[in-house]
Amino acid sequence: MSDKVTNLVPEERVLSTLNQDGSRRWLKPRLSIGKFLTARRVVAYFLIVLFSAIPWISINGKPSVFLDVVHREFTIIGKTFLPTDTLLLALLLIMLFITIFLVTALFGRVWCGWACPQTVYMEFLYRPIERLFEGAPGKHKPKKLVGFRKVLRVFVYLIVSLHLAQTFLSYFVGAHNLADWILGSPLDHPVAFIIVAVTTGLMMFDFTFFREQVCCVVCPYARMQSALLDKDSLIVTYDKNRGDPRGKKKKAPKEDIESAISLPQLGDCIDCTMCVQTCPTGIDIRDGLQLECIGCAQCVDACNTVMEKIGRPLGLIRYSSERVIEGGKAHVIRPRVIIYPLILLVVTAAFIFMLSTKPAADVLFIRGQGLPFNILESTEITNQVRIRVTNRTELPATYIVTIIEPVGARIDDFEPMLIDATGIESENLLIVAPFAVFDDGEVMLKISIKDNEGNVDMTETYKMLGPMSLPKK
Repeated sequence: MSDKVTNLVPEERVLSTLNQDGSRRWLKPRLSIGKFLTARRVVAYFLIVLFSAIPWISINGKPSVFLDVVHREFTIIGKTFLPTDTLLLALLLIMLFITIFLVTALFGRVWCGWACPQTVYMEFLYRPIERLFEGAPGKHKPKKLVGFRKVLRVFVYLIVSLHLAQTFLSYFVGAHNLADWILGSPLDHPVAFIIVAVTTGLMMFDFTFFREQVCCVVCPYARMQSALLDKDSLIVTYDKNRGDPRGKKKKAPKEDIESAISLPQLGDCIDCTMCVQTCPTGIDIRDGLQLECIGCAQCVDACNTVMEKIGRPLGLIRYSSERVIEGGKAHVIRPRVIIYPLILLVVTAAFIFMLSTKPAADVLFIRGQGLPFNILESTEITNQVRIRVTNRTELPATYIVTIIEPVGARIDDFEPMLIDATGIESENLLIVAPFAVFDDGEVMLKISIKDNEGNVDMTETYKMLGPMSLPKK
């Protein structure tokens, strides 16, 4: 058997960021000026300011967004969701996913190209910095102080990455806590300092090395396109009927009629490859919709510029749908465009109803471990119970627990519970009831829970266990 190993070279590029030999294909896309780039710049810089400002914006005395993973409290638009709000959080996630499905069905990957933080920061912070120090692709590159420029570029990258890391962490630790960490000595907050340093390193790795591969390899959204898109979804697409066959236009001498007739009838695409050179993920949009396409419309701006120069109609590459490009009629109303909003409406209504009817406190009685009951010398029956109270209000409150029914039942070994705002506390208590109130070894208690602020006046039920009969003396 031969020891030779044959390398299989694929006929086509497997991934836009890989060469045929498997090596990394580094992308440095040209910048194509046009109306879509201008619009994206306005949106991007607005979002950069918004992303940085959100942790500092307060609503009702709370951060607008604060994801406190350690304490399992999530504040969104000034509303705090506690660990007991599992169903509310689940409904919120369902609303988010259905909204993504609906937006994708209508407008394709508009999020990826226009609002995703990965795209916004990559295309409107890091690439402009790269062009500033290295020159724009396709133009004369500065030759002076090449090494110094590279070092300075990395330094600027580091400063930007540090800011992005701090912005990202402020959503999870709070902007004011993060400010204390920044202004304080690293020795005072060693763990926080390490977290910021690691996050900054990850930002540097992402935006200076991994870059567009996040969109092409890591992000699952692209791979969901086949299920989320249909033939009527708005996508960036190339009009093959108008553009093909591609090629450079050649002029035949006016007097040579036979040569003019023999020239191939070419489409509007002059095969200048500007759409490929400007693509931030390195694809050729003329090959059809691909998972790497983020819908940024850079190829649209590039192609429109070329069409304008050669005197042909704009829109050879444009926002359209597969059905329209194939010569069909656009269908705005279709099953998924009806079903998604209906589901979203139902889930939103359920979320609002549950949120508006949520009590000011959550109370849970947990049966104690060990024996289910004890019999006292007085023939009274006792149950060990643990009560857990969640204060959902924004003020501290003291909770008083008493038994309303049956007559003769009481709570021992329990003091009123003082609980901080949005806090959770648990206490043990002893329920005592006379044997006479039991029926077949159990009795249903009606328990009152009130707070000193007057926000809570609840009645809960609890099944107390006891013997079927008293032991003989």
